[in-house]
Amino acid sequence: MKDKRILYVSSEVVPYLAENEVSLMSYDVPKMINDQGGQIRIFMPRYGNINERRHQLHEVIRLSGMNLVVNDLDMPLIIKVASIPKERIQVYFIDNDEYFKRKATFADEEGVMYPDNDERAIFFAKGVVETVKKLNWVPDIIHVHGWMAAMLPIYMKHFYKNEALFSETKIVTSVYSQSFEGTLDVEMINKVKFDGIPDEAIADLVVPDYENIIKATVMHSDAVIIASENLSSSLTKFIESSGKPFLPFVPKDKFAEAYTNFYKNEVL
Repeated sequence: MKDKRILYVSSEVVPYLAENEVSLMSYDVPKMINDQGGQIRIFMPRYGNINERRHQLHEVIRLSGMNLVVNDLDMPLIIKVASIPKERIQVYFIDNDEYFKRKATFADEEGVMYPDNDERAIFFAKGVVETVKKLNWVPDIIHVHGWMAAMLPIYMKHFYKNEALFSETKIVTSVYSQSFEGTLDVEMINKVKFDGIPDEAIADLVVPDYENIIKATVMHSDAVIIASENLSSSLTKFIESSGKPFLPFVPKDKFAEAYTNFYKNEVL
């Protein structure tokens, strides 16, 4: 994987958030490619519970200052950056005071999901693509982890389909069992349609629960990795019958070789 450019887009990454299946793999996979001589970037949201001082985040003025439209509202984009200690890996944080300043990731202290999580996901997807365009850094692969990043494949295949920068870029999505209860805002489908994304492409979002969002993401990806051993049988069957190249679950001690071969043989 030497010199291959891989963009990792994740809901959560250690050491910035607590360890779980998504956050650990969102660190381990980029580190593995970095160790192989690949060129990587990581993007994640800048949630309010990330300690900016401890992790030495700083704003990148030349990348900030753009406004992104979400559901007909102009939302300012702020870009912050930090380096994972000892790894020489840069992490870019997508920030906006309205969406990400609260002191938790997806839900309030009562465990109630934030009502605008759908808009946060749309803003995150657009923010990543717009920032990568400004960096003029062309990824060979974009690898998506976690449901907060799940809008990115949909936007890449429709909203950004005419961007010459990404004409050769392939999208891989890792699917995890780590989900959420209930649904996101039922108006989510209309907010995505506002951006000119056709009805038939996002029919699954009529009921924006975890499985339906992931199904829409899978159908807009070029390849899929089953990243949880206990993924629901319905999602597993959906992936297996999707016609997309997919990698079945691989235990953590064996993932490096399996992921590398999957990238080389099924994606690049």
